[in-house]
Amino acid sequence: MTDDSALFELPQQQQLCPLCQQPLVIKSGKNGAFLGCSAYPACNYIKALHQHETSIVKVLDSEACPQCGNALAVKNGRYGMFIGCTDYPRCTFVVHEQNEQPEAERLACPKCKQGQLTERVNKFGKAFWGCGNYPKCKFLLNDQPVAGCCVSCGFGLLLEKKAALYCADKKCGQKQPAA
Repeated sequence: MTDDSALFELPQQQQLCPLCQQPLVIKSGKNGAFLGCSAYPACNYIKALHQHETSIVKVLDSEACPQCGNALAVKNGRYGMFIGCTDYPRCTFVVHEQNEQPEAERLACPKCKQGQLTERVNKFGKAFWGCGNYPKCKFLLNDQPVAGCCVSCGFGLLLEKKAALYCADKKCGQKQPAA
């Protein structure tokens, strides 16, 4: 069990809203507790109770930052683990994972027929597949796409769910016969 008491400690002196000078109060929302103006809805000022801290897990002495030459470190941030420069905030270098699929494995977007489906990860760490032409094309799938054609409707993409194939068209969704 974590100690969240530090989150709910009120400051020694009552903070005032910078917009309307009314007292700020602790409120709760879908993303947790925050400070909000007591004059809401007339004033909609909000402020985070605590900043999202990034902590260094391990310094990588063998790796140097390509931008500034300082050491890189494995860090734990708001959206999970990542590798970044130890000289942050002066240097903002971050190593981005390159999960490029080989050209043979790339699937064309069945909606716009111009982009390709690429695997992405949401902020909770769950994989999904979306069109590379986002935001023009908002086609996305929550399950692994597979090249193939639906035997019922002829849609040109299938989904792999629980070791079986299904049509990727939301209107159809039929289970495909085993090959």
